[in-house]
Amino acid sequence: MLGYLFAGMLIGPWGFGFIDNAQDVLEFSELGIVLLLFIIGLELEPRKLLKMRKPMATIGGIQVTLSALAIGGAAWYLGLSWQISTIIGLSLALSSTAMSLQIINERNLFKRPIGRTGFPVLLLQDLLVVPVLALIPFLAGDLPDSGEAHPAISGLTVLAASVGIFLLSRYALHHVFRFVVATRLPEIFTALSLLLIFGLATAMHALGFSMALGAFLAGVILADSEYRHALKSDIQPFKGLLLGLFFMSVGMNMDFGLLLRHPVLILSAALGIVIIKAAILYFLAWLAKLDISERPLFSFLFSQGGEFAFVLFAFAAAAGAIDPDLSANLTVIVTVTMVITPLLVILNDRVIEPYYRVASEQARDMDEIDHESRVILVGFGRVGQIVGRMLHANGIEPVVIENDPDHIRRVRRFGYRTFYGDIFKHDVLKAINADQADLIILTMNSASATNQAVDMIKKAYPELKIIARAQDRDHAMDLISMDVQDVTRDTFYSAVEMGKNTLKHLGFPESHISRMAETYVRHDIETLNRQVGNRHDEKALITIALHAREQLEQTLEMDRVDEDSGGIQVSNTDIDERT
Repeated sequence: MLGYLFAGMLIGPWGFGFIDNAQDVLEFSELGIVLLLFIIGLELEPRKLLKMRKPMATIGGIQVTLSALAIGGAAWYLGLSWQISTIIGLSLALSSTAMSLQIINERNLFKRPIGRTGFPVLLLQDLLVVPVLALIPFLAGDLPDSGEAHPAISGLTVLAASVGIFLLSRYALHHVFRFVVATRLPEIFTALSLLLIFGLATAMHALGFSMALGAFLAGVILADSEYRHALKSDIQPFKGLLLGLFFMSVGMNMDFGLLLRHPVLILSAALGIVIIKAAILYFLAWLAKLDISERPLFSFLFSQGGEFAFVLFAFAAAAGAIDPDLSANLTVIVTVTMVITPLLVILNDRVIEPYYRVASEQARDMDEIDHESRVILVGFGRVGQIVGRMLHANGIEPVVIENDPDHIRRVRRFGYRTFYGDIFKHDVLKAINADQADLIILTMNSASATNQAVDMIKKAYPELKIIARAQDRDHAMDLISMDVQDVTRDTFYSAVEMGKNTLKHLGFPESHISRMAETYVRHDIETLNRQVGNRHDEKALITIALHAREQLEQTLEMDRVDEDSGGIQVSNTDIDERT
């Protein structure tokens, strides 16, 4: 996002001037937000959406109320009228849906507490845009005559139209999609997808809602559709391009003339807004019982002003509620807050979160281990759990060491005895009586961590047998060169099993498949051991691999001849026909 923002600044009116209609670009690029909300809606079934009512009303309501009061109060204290202060407070209480959701989406935070708490807040903010727009003319003193119809459609009409759109979409769209899919023309399916999104978004906009909210509801309607994944894959490229354009257009609209004329005012106001909102959001994160390590990120994600502030300030200036110069300054301030957000997220990633993690690990002592075992199992993720279950099924209960407190809490709920400890500390190995164990199993999902652990164990307990998980072939060669007794590569045996299943479906006999798989595994392991001494010489590795491939083909051919002579007929013609 920082790259897009700075690129926009460079090519915009205040940079090289390649683009002089930055406002038009901004309006067009907001379609990226529409597509983003549609894709998010596809991930939410209606019943999940209903569960968001409480966090929307509580966390979302408190956030908007406190932020509006704090920012509006600060504006009033600085001498602005209460009407203008109200508009500023309500407008700046809203966060950037595009920026916040993009970060949440790319980090896959929707399923974590930070995403489940933050998304309803953004959803409520989108819903509040319409009431704030309707309020601005009243604050400007531009009250409609009693004989005139109010420009907003009545609530009953909006409700009836919304229900009509829902019913039409819910019961008619499936038939339409089925018809289009039957044509087997992918471009027609993509065209229908775009028509659906922008059509419903435009309809909801005509009813007084934001287009983004309309697209989100369209996504929710189709969340349980069999075409959900196809829709998502078709829309994803458009969403990415338009969102990138949106962030560039925000950079284009940065008025450096105003920034240079009032640098202290604009920068201090932007920092003040971010600090006020971040403090309120941190309080709400504590209220929502988010983990202490997640509270700073939650605060930073929603601390900026949003794209809707551009619309609200422009509308307020047109309605005469605020001065056009003040509107221009506020727009620049909002842009600066949006530039600050990625910097705060980077600060959290590199400084704050590691500090919390280290502090948490230092604050927690190693669990007291109340039993001994012949086997030490380090890491209890998806690999470690399978190994642990197999050991337990054979009457062996290993000492399981894990360094993730949250994961320990989760697996203990399922009855697994898991202890907190850092394997890289010598006193931990001593505490678990590593000198009396038969073997130690390393299942960590990190090549560097595994290598470091092997090196430490080899120095402290050279007689302890090590079984280690390798991330790939290169990592396996590193571990073999370190004299690890048993190395298992990720995905190797699952890939062999998949190959066996493929041959089975092609009609090959079970005996042939089993014998071929055993030959392949044995041959591959022998090749791997030959490559260890040349693992840093790419040319030698290629030569060994090519020679090994020829040997494997010869071995399999000899096995096939043996099978034919033994009564199992698997001819080359049969193989060609089955393939």
